[in-house]
Amino acid sequence: MTRNIFIVFFFIVSLLNILAIFFSINHLFVLTKPLIVLMLIAHYVTHAQTRSKTFLVALIFCLMGDVMLMFTDKNELFFMGGLMAFLVGHILYIITYRQHQQAGMGEELLSTQKIRFALPVVLAGTGLITVLYSSLGDLQIPVLIYAVVLMVMVITALNRYGKTTVVSYWQVLLGAILFMISDSLLAINKFLHPFYAASLAVMITYMTAQYFIVKGILSHQHLR
Repeated sequence: MTRNIFIVFFFIVSLLNILAIFFSINHLFVLTKPLIVLMLIAHYVTHAQTRSKTFLVALIFCLMGDVMLMFTDKNELFFMGGLMAFLVGHILYIITYRQHQQAGMGEELLSTQKIRFALPVVLAGTGLITVLYSSLGDLQIPVLIYAVVLMVMVITALNRYGKTTVVSYWQVLLGAILFMISDSLLAINKFLHPFYAASLAVMITYMTAQYFIVKGILSHQHLR
């Protein structure tokens, strides 16, 4: 129990964050949102056999993004700041995924398979950007860059097949896909059409994404 105390705290603050959104308790939301990634950082630090500085910095940038996105109603510059923080986070995730893989652990994907499996990711990402583009205003270029990096992040996770353990592969891939879904829901709600329970959907997919990415990186270290 003591060894997993931070992951227990992660689930507690995640539940409290969901309740804060559901019951519109803003103070509780502001208190719990930064703690979500912070608890995952603490869990990673206490469980990693060899700590990846790249991964830690990626998580820190995600934490910064979380904080800045809480204040977008006060100033839109906070949204740009959050976008840039998560952009850096995704770039560092891409590097982390490449660091946490090695040849010879299984049958790797062929070049044709990589293209075929990456195609749905590219179609989903470019399709959403096409729909949103006219509504983005001054954020067209930043959002376009962010979307490309996000797709590359998911494809990099996809290409780890055969280069890591089965558990690590599917955890990281699921986390990456959920991250893309979360960001897509956020973009649709902000730029295209607000929808019911958007904040709830965005946070649930986001929290789950970060959880699986952290567990997946740890699984690569522990099981290789």
